[in-house]
Amino acid sequence: MYRLLALVALAPIAAPHQNAPDPSRISEVDAIECRLSVPDYTGFALSVSEADGIGQARGWKKIDSANPFLSEYELSQPITVAGGYRTTRIAFSANAMLAILDVADPAEVARGLGVPNAMDPDPMIADLARSSGKSYAEVAAGMKFRKFLGEKIVAEKTEPAADAESFGSRMTVARSISNATSHPGKTLYGCSYRMEILDKDGKPL
Repeated sequence: MYRLLALVALAPIAAPHQNAPDPSRISEVDAIECRLSVPDYTGFALSVSEADGIGQARGWKKIDSANPFLSEYELSQPITVAGGYRTTRIAFSANAMLAILDVADPAEVARGLGVPNAMDPDPMIADLARSSGKSYAEVAAGMKFRKFLGEKIVAEKTEPAADAESFGSRMTVARSISNATSHPGKTLYGCSYRMEILDKDGKPL
């Protein structure tokens, strides 16, 4: 949430635009399923963080998280995401909204959505098997945690700095699928809404 606040302070273009939808009318499912723009998500997320904001109005219960980078909530009613997975647990990271699914292997969810694992452990397992003389299965069985970190860009918009302006921006909406040691047996499924500030040459600051 702090990063969202910083983005709004540094770049007004990331703030909800004049014709932005009322945050109270935005569905958490739409946010999780990458159906929002970066400015609209920003307005929604900031409203959730307010003491008397959307979360309270919808009956969400703030719960303790084992992960210091996540703010977690228990929903009053289950939601369905990713084509059929139901959950009552959601979380916010610095720039993403996530559904916490009871799915031990994120690849199960990612496979049908065409989201590859950027941290595929198979090559490492194969190398360890060759160097140790053990079988692939033996090495794989000894790995207690296999990291999954997948992303697929859904929308991206770049606005170069105008002649009279010092900065431009790049806004990216991306499907996110991952796991974490803090949430064993769970898949974190959701969407990240990112904004980069660009200099006059189009390079990130």
